[in-house]
Amino acid sequence: MRLNVELNATGSIRLPIHYNHLLQSLIYHSMAGEFAEFLHDQGYEVEKRKFKLFTFSRLLGPYRITGPEILFTPPVRLIISSPLKEFCQYLLNGLLSQGSVRLGQNEINVEKVSVSSPEAQSEIKVKLLSPVVAYSTFLKPEGGKYTCYFQPGEQEFNRLAEENLRKKYQAFQGKVPPAGKVQIKCIKPPRLHLLKYKNLVIKGYSGFLSLQGPQPLLQMALDAGLGSKNSMGFGLLEMLNRNE
Repeated sequence: MRLNVELNATGSIRLPIHYNHLLQSLIYHSMAGEFAEFLHDQGYEVEKRKFKLFTFSRLLGPYRITGPEILFTPPVRLIISSPLKEFCQYLLNGLLSQGSVRLGQNEINVEKVSVSSPEAQSEIKVKLLSPVVAYSTFLKPEGGKYTCYFQPGEQEFNRLAEENLRKKYQAFQGKVPPAGKVQIKCIKPPRLHLLKYKNLVIKGYSGFLSLQGPQPLLQMALDAGLGSKNSMGFGLLEMLNRNE
């Protein structure tokens, strides 16, 4: 399930170029306190991995970049997605009851929230509304760690993304995920993005992908996001029409 949130303001919406953490904060502050606290501090655990089971898009609307800032011309849209009914209900109620939200230094009006439930098939074509992230962490021979990121089209990206989907499915459903491989292919060459989440530098990719595999796993990709760091605003998919 996903919420399409239409936001408006009296003037430009002024944000730092790397603003994912501000959108995440807006989401948590718009939900009921106890549930937001549970999701932020605990989440759903599988094999010592914790999953928040939601993701969101970049702000969608006209903008211009001026130095270290990005200025959006309202109205703008924010799409938030999760398989958790409680999450969607708490967030919907919070956004509509508050009427306005704080995004950085901006006071923004919630004009409208519409709800949709896109349904995956065993093969879908998608557009990334926020960059997808897949990575592994390795130990250096001399000590310390380093992170290696992978891009769509690479075999290791496919393996990590499928493994992540299976764990998210298990965290949500509480049962073993369905058998069958998930295949991810690029429709067009992906575009690299270097993004900051607070002080963490993250490498992600945007573009158009083709996904094929067990329907429940592709549905999880649509609902909870593809790849890692979804609750930081990465990996939100939008299903394309057949003629797109």
